Order: sequence, then structure tokens, then C-alpha cells
Amino acid sequence: MADDLLSPVRDEDGAPFWEYAAHGELRVQACADCGEPRFPPRPCCPDCGSFASEWRPTSGKGRIWSYVVAHPPLLAAYAARAPYNVVVVVELAEAPHIRLVGNLVSGRDAPVNSVPGDRIRIGARVQAVFDGDGMPRWVLERS
Repeated sequence: MADDLLSPVRDEDGAPFWEYAAHGELRVQACADCGEPRFPPRPCCPDCGSFASEWRPTSGKGRIWSYVVAHPPLLAAYAARAPYNVVVVVELAEAPHIRLVGNLVSGRDAPVNSVPGDRIRIGARVQAVFDGDGMPRWVLERS
């Protein structure tokens, strides 16, 4: 990763998510039988029980559903970043029941503390961007 933050766990079910993200695409798993999108990725559809799935592209747009700003940091390696937005939880425009987490940043390769915590608002519109390592992040949409 571009910095010293904790890395996500990448398992077999979620591997396609990370492959698409490495190419700057935000895709979610969906049932190939009933069509219901789901996240996190898993082998079986929770709605119909099917094991058939596909990866659907999204617009990468959403709204901030929740967020956390750390004061003080929990891990010593994060001390120089405090205060920083640990997590924004974003509900996707195409599937509001799907919520993804990430950092709100001022630009694709900006540091995690590039957006002050007092600028984060529940309901703010955001767009997914991907850093050089394919990590999804979020930027505020321009009004």
C-alpha cells in the first residue's frame, strides 16, 4: 500500500472486487439467478440460495451514511495523522442497502487526513476513486 495503514483482508470470495478495483472499477457481487446485489461477497445468495454470481459495475456514487473521526488514535503508528477520518460508510446509489467503508480524501492519492473531520456530513454525496494500489477511497462530489 501507498502508506502504513492497515490493509484489508483479501479472500477468495472477494478477490474479483480487488481485481476490478486495481483497474479503477467499483463492482459488487450480484446473484446471477435472482439479480440481488450483495456485499460483502460470499459464495451463496442470502435471498434465493443460489451459488451463481456475477460482478456488476456501479457508478461509484453514493452518500455518506456514517463516519468516524479518531481522537486520539488507537494505534501508535497512526499518531502523526490524528485527527483523521478512520472510516466513512457509504451507501451506494444503485443499491442503498449495500454500504462500503473507506476513507474520505481530497483526491485520489491524497493522505487520509486531507479532509478535515468538520467537513464530513451524513448524506453528503461522494464518488469512489482508487489510489495507486487499487484501494477504494471516497471524494466529495462537487455541487
